Amino acid sequence: MCPVTTAHWSFETSLGWIALLWCGQKLRQVSFGHASQQKALAALCPQLAATAARRNLQPELVRRMLGYTQGEPESFADVALDFDGLSRFQQRVLRCCQRIAYGCTVSYGRLAAMAGYPGAARAVGNCMASNRFPLVVPCHRVVAADGSLGKFSAPGGTALKRRLLAMEARRRPLATP
Repeated sequence: MCPVTTAHWSFETSLGWIALLWCGQKLRQVSFGHASQQKALAALCPQLAATAARRNLQPELVRRMLGYTQGEPESFADVALDFDGLSRFQQRVLRCCQRIAYGCTVSYGRLAAMAGYPGAARAVGNCMASNRFPLVVPCHRVVAADGSLGKFSAPGGTALKRRLLAMEARRRPLATP
């Protein structure tokens, strides 16, 4: 559990309601794609959310997330994450996924290799399915080896994953020479 102050914040976007949960200054959980604020908050860890203060601990992150939901190219690779309760494998995979560039995709197998676990594509898929930091750790950018989308555990499922990838493809930043 979280030994420091917990806080949560929620806000409405074009991708539905987003709720954030912090332990201290580290992001503990992201819930997104919900039809209502209540559903977004209900998807947060109940043990932590029950005692969390309603306070925006990172207004800059909220601003950046709002920009992202409006199609602005954004990286969240610098966001500090609370990995409490996650295995070393999960932490490495999530860190590598967090660095996948806006508008790009990698396969589950490629992400496994990037994290130092070649051959662990299925385990990476399980890690992505339980990703508690969607958007910040962009698991929607991880696809099957044949280019098919695979699954997506956020509300809206694969249709939302397709929407996110299409949004990013339209606004992909140009490569610099």
